[in-house]
Amino acid sequence: MEYIYGAMLLHAAGKKVNEENLKKVLKAAGFGPDASRVKALTASLEGVDIEEALKSASFAPTGPVPAAAEKSEEKKEEKKEEKEEVSEEDAAAGLGALFGF
Repeated sequence: MEYIYGAMLLHAAGKKVNEENLKKVLKAAGFGPDASRVKALTASLEGVDIEEALKSASFAPTGPVPAAAEKSEEKKEEKKEEKEEVSEEDAAAGLGALFGF
């Protein structure tokens, strides 16, 4: 993933996305770049209009995420209610079964 981020950083800075520049960015970020991965990425980006690719990229909508979080909280509350319904006598009887009482 860092290779793609490096290429995007070069593009955002207006620099040419080539092997030499990508290796420099990765080294500056503390990564030991793999020459074959750098070469493969730069070769796959040749002739690609990165700006156009970013504009046409589909992103996941953010609307459902909060709704999913609310459902998760509701489920947690339901589980808490279920746990509270167990009486102390039932719990003690369950523990007694462990020891053969």
